[in-house]
Amino acid sequence: MKIHQLAVACIAALTIAATAASAQQALKGSITKVDEANGKITIQLAPAGTVGASGAATAEDFKVQDGLMFNALQSGDKVTFTAETINGAKTITKLEKD
Repeated sequence: MKIHQLAVACIAALTIAATAASAQQALKGSITKVDEANGKITIQLAPAGTVGASGAATAEDFKVQDGLMFNALQSGDKVTFTAETINGAKTITKLEKD
C-alpha cells in the first residue's frame, strides 16, 4: 500500500512540474483588443509548429495582473508573453512588445 501511495505522489509531483513548465513557456501573438474596463486583453496567437504548417491562429482572452500594462498597449501590437492559470483564469504574468 505504501508503494502505491508513493507512486501516486510521484505522478502528482511530475504532473505539477510539467504544468508549471508549460505555463511559463513564452508565447507570441498580436493584440486584437484591449478591454481595460474588464481587465482583459485579447491576443491572436501566432501559429505554433514548423514553417509552412497549416493551422489557423486562435484569439484568446487573457486577464492582466498589472493594470499599468494597459497604458502601453494597443490593438495591432506584436507581443511575447507568458501566462498561467490563476484562480481559473488565463492571466498574463509577463509581457514584452516585439
